[in-house]
Amino acid sequence: MKPLPGWAALSLATVGGIASAAQSAANAELGIRMGNAALGAVVNNAVGTAVVLAGLLLMPSMRSGLRALWRSGLPWWAYLGGLGGAFFVTAATYAVPVLGVALFTIAQVTGNSFGGLTVDRVGLAPAGRLALTGPRVAGALLGIAAVALAQVSRPYGDLALAGVALAVAGGLAVALQSALNARLSAASSNAAGTAVNFAVSTPAVVAAAVALGVVPHLSGPWPTDWYLYLGGVLAVMIVAILLLSVRSVGVLRTGLAIVGGQLGGALLLDLIVPGGPGASLAVLAGALLTVVAVFVSGRVVRPAPAGS
Repeated sequence: MKPLPGWAALSLATVGGIASAAQSAANAELGIRMGNAALGAVVNNAVGTAVVLAGLLLMPSMRSGLRALWRSGLPWWAYLGGLGGAFFVTAATYAVPVLGVALFTIAQVTGNSFGGLTVDRVGLAPAGRLALTGPRVAGALLGIAAVALAQVSRPYGDLALAGVALAVAGGLAVALQSALNARLSAASSNAAGTAVNFAVSTPAVVAAAVALGVVPHLSGPWPTDWYLYLGGVLAVMIVAILLLSVRSVGVLRTGLAIVGGQLGGALLLDLIVPGGPGASLAVLAGALLTVVAVFVSGRVVRPAPAGS
């Protein structure tokens, strides 16, 4: 499959960001109702894995893609992208209660933005080496500013350096996850890349959740609201979108478009959920600023004419 045009990849990533906002809301609510934040992540990955297993049965392209991966000769570390997502989930479980959602989000996007710059620079993603230009650095900084602006009205927790470092590392891990999974997709198929992501991430998420004391909460009672269990379905959709987008525009610009979609999705959820906080000008301004960040980061720096 040929890489998508840039505009299509960025539009798709924005949709993925909206799906990510809905996924986070569903997983968080499930964790609150069950009394353990890590439980939402376990259910998310369990449902996602079930979707992937169904795909293995129903999609010949997934099975042929996995066979192609087996013959691809990729190094072993290229298959470890799913660990990035598992690390991020675990980091959030530890850091959010200390930092608060607002500060954690800013730190995580900071790590993801500069992680995106780095993996694009070394050519870890299939889009190849993308130079560390002024517009790309400016776009990353604008993306961080957009998230900070969107969080101004939210409460902050303690400025614990260990928690901030963990959140930044979580953002870096997601950037690596995007790049490595996209390499798998380029060597085989998007379906195969998605399958490997869940095969690697789910055992790690379960192990982390057990360490965080999730087992006593498994006895229920479990909520009956069906939408609380959609996180895993959305997760499969988001991983597939990342595979497509990163191949075309790299990790940094995909990440910025995802952030824009997350802020827009959060704004929509605040408006439509009963009892929600309603419209927030700060979130709207942050979402619009991410559009500027995506545009700026895509500017091409032309060399100066000879003799100038």
